[in-house]
Amino acid sequence: MLSFDEIEHRVSQWMGKKRFKHTLGVVESATQLAKLYNVDVEKARLAALLHDCAKEMPLKDMQALVEASKYEADDELLANGNLLHGLAGMIRAEKEFSITDLEVLEAIRVHTTGKVHMSKLDKVIFLADYIEPNRDFPGVDELRRLAEQDLDKAVLLGFDNTINHLIKQHLSIYPLTILGRNDVLQSCK
Repeated sequence: MLSFDEIEHRVSQWMGKKRFKHTLGVVESATQLAKLYNVDVEKARLAALLHDCAKEMPLKDMQALVEASKYEADDELLANGNLLHGLAGMIRAEKEFSITDLEVLEAIRVHTTGKVHMSKLDKVIFLADYIEPNRDFPGVDELRRLAEQDLDKAVLLGFDNTINHLIKQHLSIYPLTILGRNDVLQSCK
């Protein structure tokens, strides 16, 4: 397997400067959250580095990558690059870098959609993607504060923000996102 620095160099070549800056911010936030919530820091750093490794691929290339793999994706996932890049990124990480750690791969896969029974690593990557230092949107400071206090409550707020944003934009909400949100809600009660 390549070193972290070698993977970082390759990933940097697949992204524009803005996306790569975001990725480094996610690595920084994931590292902090992993330490705070007793998650394997190296796994968090690797998943964070690779979370968007397929984000800038054309949709048809993501679809071809998924269709050529052993993984299944429903029509809604296949039609939307914003959703599909997690699965495509997981496959790319597996193929390009021989990543075999299932926890790392799963965190890459669900960093945008979420899922039911998210692991702590899944939650760290999901949340780090939201709160990395380059993010600037209404409510991000509240989310950052909450992330330092309660992982589940912060992930729930992240889900709620995503769902509210999609509703305001008159966009569909991926069913797994709703199920993931409701699952985390139960953890917060």
